[in-house]
This record gives sequence, C-alpha cells and structure tokens, in this order.
Amino acid sequence: MGRLITKCNDPTVLYVSGGNTQFIAYSQNRYRIFGETIDIAIGNCLDRFARVLKLSNDPSPGYNIEKMAEKGKKFLHLPYTVKGTDVSCSGILSNIEKQAPHLISSKQYAPEDLCYSLQEAIFAMLVENTERAMSHCGSQEVLIVGGVGCNLRLQEMMNIMSEERGAKLYATDERFCIDNGAMIAQAGIEMFQSGTTTPWDLVTCTQRYRTDEVEVTWRS
Repeated sequence: MGRLITKCNDPTVLYVSGGNTQFIAYSQNRYRIFGETIDIAIGNCLDRFARVLKLSNDPSPGYNIEKMAEKGKKFLHLPYTVKGTDVSCSGILSNIEKQAPHLISSKQYAPEDLCYSLQEAIFAMLVENTERAMSHCGSQEVLIVGGVGCNLRLQEMMNIMSEERGAKLYATDERFCIDNGAMIAQAGIEMFQSGTTTPWDLVTCTQRYRTDEVEVTWRS
C-alpha cells in the first residue's frame, strides 16, 4: 500500500505499529527483516506510557502522546538501546514508568516533557537503524508504514536523516497507515494479478505471519 500511494520504487521500509517494529528491505522475492525490536514494539511502548499518564484512547493513545510531546520543552535522558541492527524498548519504558510519578509530582518535569523525551529517544533509535539498513542496502528511499508512521515528528526526524544522505522519505497519512480493509484488498489484488490464488475451502488465517515468511510474487 505504501508503494502504491507514494509511488516509491525500492525503499528501505520502517514498519512501526502497536505490534511490530521492523527494518525491512526487499530482495529475491522476499521482504527481508534487516533488524527489529527484541522485546516490545514502539507502538506498544507509547500506548503503555499513555496509560501511565492516564491519557484518553480517543482517538488513540499514540496520537495523544504525539500532541502532548509537541508542547514538551525539557528533555529527560533515557536509556538508548540499539543492539546491532535491532532495538529494545522495554528498558526505556520501565525507566520512564518508574521515574514519572516522582518527576511529575515534584514538578521537575511536566507530562508533556516526558512525552517529548520518550518520543525523541525511541525515534532516534529508529532513525539510526533505518540509516544503517539504507547504508547496507545502498538505498536512497525510505518508506515508513504502520500506525506509528502517522507521527509527524518521526517523519520529520527521518526526513532530516534522508536529506543529509541525499535520499528521499516517503510516508502516508492515517488512511493508509492504520490497519484497514484497503490494505487487505490491495494485497489480494496484487497476489491475484500475479497468479497467487487459494481455493476457498483451503483458506485459513495465520495470526502471527512474519513479514519475511511471505513469498512476494507481485514484484520483479
């Protein structure tokens, strides 16, 4: 869906959502996972911290974190955990969860400051590993997909890195970042047109289908 909407060609893909954080590149009929989270996904981290701050789920916890972060001014140093081509978020979440009640009650940091600090730390990790994947693959395009891909600060940080490399950033809005039927329909069209079909009586659902397990028949 990202390639269809943005018209990018062969991007390094950052896939960030409530359930996934992966750095992906296409090679030999597979979307290969260059690196990923070794514990919780970025979206899960943001959502769980939103619960610590008792933020509303309307329209989504991550969106409300983003809006509060825009008002943050004071940066709190947090663990920065990049391990090779992978990232880790559970330690950052535990750290800020533990500190938040005291920092807020003592007025050392406002909730907006903590949202800002969390976003800056984890997004910097994403940008670093995306750049590493781009360098390894010789890529000059970045495509951000997944629900967290709607975050404008993440897009801004990724765009700075891309411009410094002479590369180009591609991203879509919430209509094509958040899980919906259009994505499923587009995947179905691509597979059908490339000759990949399944008899109705053999159709099943695989809940935990990894990105690199899918044979991509619709790209040359």
